[in-house]
Amino acid sequence: MKVSETAGVVLLLGAVLIVSGCVAAVVGAGAAGATVYMIGDLKADESRSLSSVYAATKTAANQLGLHITKDKKDAMTAVIVGEDAEGKTVTIKLKSKWDKATNISIRVGIFGNERKSMLIYQKIHDSLK
Repeated sequence: MKVSETAGVVLLLGAVLIVSGCVAAVVGAGAAGATVYMIGDLKADESRSLSSVYAATKTAANQLGLHITKDKKDAMTAVIVGEDAEGKTVTIKLKSKWDKATNISIRVGIFGNERKSMLIYQKIHDSLK
């Protein structure tokens, strides 16, 4: 391989690494507040207890017609897994940060779907009102 070809391959690989790192995070501010969509997961924080967010998540899942296949909760975390009408797995993870704050993580399908994740989060947020 010639020096110019080797340099081209190195530059191409470097560009891929740089671009993949830059594209990894997209920050949005919708009606529900600030969210971060990173590598297929939508992440958001709600200033409510885990129990409140868990109840709102179950309500939202029901309103969206998700078929729940897993539903586990303890004092610190909760996981709700379901399937949408297209057969995609929807995973919603809740983690208590402290008494009045809960972290939400939503993933749709294997690679994620930002639009559907935002819709699910909006339903959860609306159910907290």
